[in-house]
Amino acid sequence: MSGLTLFRTKMSNESVIEVIPRLAEFEAEVQDLVEAHMETMLGVRFLASEYGTGSLHGGRIDSLGLDENGSPVIVEYKRGTDAGVINQGLFYLAWLMDHRAEFEHLVRQRLGVTAASQVLWSGPRLICIAGDFTRYDVHAVHEHRRSIDLVRYRFFGGELLGLETVASVSGRIQGASRARRRAVARAVHDVQGASMTELASAVDEALLALGDGVKCVERKTYRAYQRLRNFACLCPPQRSKLLVYLKVDPEDVDLVPGFTRDVSGLGHHGTGDLEVQLRTPRDVLRAQDLFQASYASA
Repeated sequence: MSGLTLFRTKMSNESVIEVIPRLAEFEAEVQDLVEAHMETMLGVRFLASEYGTGSLHGGRIDSLGLDENGSPVIVEYKRGTDAGVINQGLFYLAWLMDHRAEFEHLVRQRLGVTAASQVLWSGPRLICIAGDFTRYDVHAVHEHRRSIDLVRYRFFGGELLGLETVASVSGRIQGASRARRRAVARAVHDVQGASMTELASAVDEALLALGDGVKCVERKTYRAYQRLRNFACLCPPQRSKLLVYLKVDPEDVDLVPGFTRDVSGLGHHGTGDLEVQLRTPRDVLRAQDLFQASYASA
């Protein structure tokens, strides 16, 4: 059961009224709402609903999507607590990994050729959205070799939906990514000296230390840090600086030339409208509040 208590304040008489949380009347109430706003809520582009897995497999995937980094995403919904939701999702995830061409064809139809060519098969994800989870569910996700997010939902009144991440685990198919990161670090050290390598390590540590459940996803042109959604993207070092893109509204920031820049509407690698330019360890310290704000929004 969620520990969140929500109150509606009435400033006229200084009283407060508790908004009682409720579960959906039907599972479809949650599914329809999330599918209609999947990119905003989960950072996932919607592809298909109730996707059939064929007569042999005999199943229907609640929602299929593609996240900001190109990772395939399966979303499964349960109205209340259901001990089978994780295993059901993993069953569909196994099917998906065996039907990559079919998924890429779907992406090509819905999102275009470029998106289909950039599907990241090293990091498929399962997101389970349910009324609640047991401690056994939370323990179970740590025993699987997949990226799994357990998300608890609650409706408050007639207008508010709360989504709370209960557990978030990165898949363990990351040996190649770790090796690639070490190779990149060695190359940067050889070409540019230790300072940029140390700066990149400091940024990496700062972003990973923001809270539990931060996942790191490697792409060719950037490294994404995410909870449910990306909150930071770190690009490879340039000659004298690192670029980090954050999910912070540039209009909420006092922009400083040479340190922060509004890149909304401008093409760049990764996601986020605020560019932060880092040249020294002191810049990393200056950026901590911006890192935290972006993390809180994800």
